[in-house]
Amino acid sequence: MTDMDPKTLVTIVTIIVAGSGIVLGTAIPALAEGRAVNKALESIARQPEMARDIRTTLLISMALLESTAIYVLLVMLILLFANPLIDRFF
Repeated sequence: MTDMDPKTLVTIVTIIVAGSGIVLGTAIPALAEGRAVNKALESIARQPEMARDIRTTLLISMALLESTAIYVLLVMLILLFANPLIDRFF
């Protein structure tokens, strides 16, 4: 590993970071979405007359939470396929 080419080392580190980033970047929003759905269902059970407003708010918040995961995916794909670090450092 000590005689490894610097570009190869940057590529390996980028792949490891991208893999862990996509895991965290999708798991955390998924957990937040699950909690949001749970709270929305509890709210609808308590106040059925407000179900329409709660559902609307839930769908908007789910879209915002899911966009976070999409942004993480976009950044990780850029790191994997158009790695700007190789050109910047070498």
